[in-house]
Amino acid sequence: MTYPQAACWVVDLGAISYARALEFQRRAVAARKAGRVPDLLLWCEHFPVITLGRNGKREHLRASERVLRQMNVEFHDTERGGDITFHGPGQIVGYPILDLTQLRRDVRWYVEQLEELMIAATAEYGVTARRAEGRHGVWVPAAEGGAAEKLGALGVHISRWVTSHGFAYNVSTDLRNFDLIVPCGLAQTKPTSLEKLLGRAVAAEDVKPRLAANFAKIFGRETRVVACADLEAAMPENQA
Repeated sequence: MTYPQAACWVVDLGAISYARALEFQRRAVAARKAGRVPDLLLWCEHFPVITLGRNGKREHLRASERVLRQMNVEFHDTERGGDITFHGPGQIVGYPILDLTQLRRDVRWYVEQLEELMIAATAEYGVTARRAEGRHGVWVPAAEGGAAEKLGALGVHISRWVTSHGFAYNVSTDLRNFDLIVPCGLAQTKPTSLEKLLGRAVAAEDVKPRLAANFAKIFGRETRVVACADLEAAMPENQA
């Protein structure tokens, strides 16, 4: 099937384990390379998990295996860029599966666009977020001149110019879980969440459309919400 070049399916995987999401992404990337699907933006929320990127250091994991088991937190090494981070309930994870040959073959540009969509969505809540020199992700200046706090993280993988992995945006995340790690490998990094910044409850289902709209605008994609079952049907299990 032939899809318009700007077409992009938005698919919500719901709450899913990290291992299942990795396998789903593998199949989605293979399907995108084969032209079976258009560009994709996958949403999900992970069960508690700590992931270590290919550039990360194991010593940035502060908790022992016993503590992780007691807290029911998984640990995974991954092929994405970046160091160490936490994923869990209350955090929106976005996995874009994009063919950069149809956009721009520039990894740095791509990372900056992911940051920009989080910055733009945050601004819609009246909160100013920004990049930090020499650091990936999205940061919010702390009050009274304190250190900036991290609202959104990212780590990507690119194979034959098709992207996977992506970004994580803290909406109502339990920030105490970040005490299990040295976030991003930076000892002074403090995480924050949209709920903490606004001082009120925020539903992830209110935030996703804002992130998706900015994603569509920034990447010039024509997004359409598609059921997970329809995407599954386009991704044979035996793809290479």
